[in-house]
Amino acid sequence: MAAPMELSCWGGDWGLPSLHPESLTVMAYAKFSGAPLTVNTINNSWRAPKGDLPVLVSKDIVISQPAKILNFLRKQKYNADYDLSAKQGADTLAYIALLEEKLLPALLHTFWIEAENYCSVTKPWFASRIAFPLSLYLPGKMSREALNRILLTKGGPPLYSLTEVEAQIYRDAKECLNLLSKRLGTSQFFFGDTPTTLDAFVFGFLAPIYKVCFPRVQLQEHLKQLPNLCRFCDDILTCYFRLTVSGHSPAGQDTADANLQKLTQLVNKESNLIEKMDDNLRKSPQHPPRKLTTLKLAAGGEESSPMSRLSP
Repeated sequence: MAAPMELSCWGGDWGLPSLHPESLTVMAYAKFSGAPLTVNTINNSWRAPKGDLPVLVSKDIVISQPAKILNFLRKQKYNADYDLSAKQGADTLAYIALLEEKLLPALLHTFWIEAENYCSVTKPWFASRIAFPLSLYLPGKMSREALNRILLTKGGPPLYSLTEVEAQIYRDAKECLNLLSKRLGTSQFFFGDTPTTLDAFVFGFLAPIYKVCFPRVQLQEHLKQLPNLCRFCDDILTCYFRLTVSGHSPAGQDTADANLQKLTQLVNKESNLIEKMDDNLRKSPQHPPRKLTTLKLAAGGEESSPMSRLSP
């Protein structure tokens, strides 16, 4: 029997199972491959995060970073890429590199650098999931790390100012979205009818841009002009996370479904029992009364009737 696997990650809102791209990527891949992960989301009642999320724990093995977690799941025979050709595998790596180079900087900027978005949405949301007093420090640390990551990859010559960097990263991101839309075309997923690693990464990057309600939404506006990418996100949310395209999650849906199934079974059993009791009552010598004259007495003077043999 395989060892239990637990995934610690940031939680969700706005109809998403997680707001965190890396967490979303791993969660989606687990759904696609059938990996039985127990998901523990960070909130103010849980221990504060120590290190990068998501983190997968299996026995004494602790793994962080989406690529390493996905490799571990594949070694456990949960492989969403089993049917891919060598060329499709190479395309997967190329497109993931494109996402990280072109789209990720704009995603980080939208969440963590854009002042209005950060102050009104990102900072208060993440702070509400972190226990005090770390909630006063960690969002700012995450913002500084996002800025350093952007400047490390995009801040060299000829782009020296943050304004120039900002303009370039959004141009690159829109170009990346256009390429993804063209590659997806009218297909349900990027390699046909079955989701793979590439679909997990694209979903993880696109869904937060698509769903989170920011005051500054230039990247979201461009994404919504590409209906096949929006449909792609909606289909995954609906089919794999049981979330509606309107962004509402049926809270406790799995529990409710299980309870409904149990209730239905109970009602069926009750109905069958009532039918049997009714049938026994109809066959009882008490109906019609004239049959009372034909009753035979068993030993001890008790009536040997169907009613006398009913379970209490």
